[in-house]
Amino acid sequence: MRAFLAEPEFLQFQRDRRSHWDGVAERFGGRRRAAKYYHHRLEDIFRFLVRPGLRILEVGCGEGDLIAALQPGFGVGIDFSSAMIEVAKRRHDSVFFVQADAHAFPMDTTFDVIILSDLLNDVWEVQTVLDEVNQLSSPHTRILINSYNRLWEPLLAIADRLNLARPNLYQNWLTVEDLQNLLYLSELETIRTWPEILWPLNTPLLATISNRFLCRVWPFHHQSLTHLVVARPMPREFDLAEPMISVVVPTRNEAGNIPEIFKRMPDFSLPTEVIFVEGHSQDDTYAVIEAHLQEQQPWRGKLFRQQGEGKGDAVREGFTHAEGDILIILDADLTVPPEDLPRFVDALQSRKADFANGVRLVYPMYEEAMRFANLIGNKFFSLGFSWVLGQPIKDTLCGTKAIWRKDYEVIAENRSYFGELDPFGDFDLLLGAAKSNLKIVDIPIRYRSRAYGSTNISRWRHGALLFRMLFTAARKIKFV
Repeated sequence: MRAFLAEPEFLQFQRDRRSHWDGVAERFGGRRRAAKYYHHRLEDIFRFLVRPGLRILEVGCGEGDLIAALQPGFGVGIDFSSAMIEVAKRRHDSVFFVQADAHAFPMDTTFDVIILSDLLNDVWEVQTVLDEVNQLSSPHTRILINSYNRLWEPLLAIADRLNLARPNLYQNWLTVEDLQNLLYLSELETIRTWPEILWPLNTPLLATISNRFLCRVWPFHHQSLTHLVVARPMPREFDLAEPMISVVVPTRNEAGNIPEIFKRMPDFSLPTEVIFVEGHSQDDTYAVIEAHLQEQQPWRGKLFRQQGEGKGDAVREGFTHAEGDILIILDADLTVPPEDLPRFVDALQSRKADFANGVRLVYPMYEEAMRFANLIGNKFFSLGFSWVLGQPIKDTLCGTKAIWRKDYEVIAENRSYFGELDPFGDFDLLLGAAKSNLKIVDIPIRYRSRAYGSTNISRWRHGALLFRMLFTAARKIKFV
């Protein structure tokens, strides 16, 4: 326990804060007045980030409206104001509320989601609170923070004088950079940040335009009322069983590449299965795979005829049949060498990544590996999707990707959110990973030229489709 918790100055700070918030609870009794739209907007944002049924902790829960709106399977709200806790218990009997100090949680369990909403501006020492949060986190925990912009302080003071908003005592001045630094000191890492709420009043049309669009773009984002931060625990040693690896290989007209796939499939030193999904080839791809599977392999092999059309459908079918804990996609054209696959597994096993994304645009490419127009298009879309998703994505169309099975299952359950636009399978996973707040990490590879067959990509038709997916991603993730 930190020594300052017993210091007179800290104890006086806590008494003043507790008295203040007890008074706010008694004065407003759960009524929000002009701040009602602001809090409802926050509830919408957090509902977008958190699916129902999870284990959720909110620190500084106030009246408990936010955590209750998220429909937790197991929900705990902590607040150091006894009056606030009493209001919360009266309003929401589906959540367990505890009076406690954010600097010292009385818990020894972990949560899927931990929320700090409008809290860190109002505590004595932010790092201590974040250290406590880390102790209640597992590798898959997501920490969601929103912290208000002190540039709004004069306007909030006016609202307080007019009895339109809750009064605040003097607050910590926390920029996004401050929060990222404090998270780092507490061994937590930022996944993404973005501004929210440019207009905090329920004004038809103006509120929608300001809060869904203008607050996302320069120069308006600097004036947004609050900033959202999604973070997770930094990688550390966890006692985990060795995962099983499932490599899914979509194949169509790739008969000449099949022997090399069998020859070059790496040894992961883990239980491994390789799943071939053959997609209506005009050559003898299926027969070649079938023949090689008769031979002894150091891994278990499976072969399926694709029921639908397109690579994305083949990947989804392969994942459906997979039994592994880590799912990997390997393109049968061998432009990405199979020997690189252990690096994708290492990124996931070390917890440095939740989603490992292959990148062809770092190392020099082999001659004729990619046309110049395709290279320019890939760079353009990488910039566009990085801006939309809030994480750096240097290459959106490299076919080699890896993800934990349990994370993929969440993406699959929510696939209808984006619709059925993606014939490649890349964006289905990338957009789903971003929506699920997964840490996406780029894995640079050396991109080879195709040795057999020809590409199934149509530059202009599929380019137009990429624009549609970019706009869909912007509408479904960026401007919500």
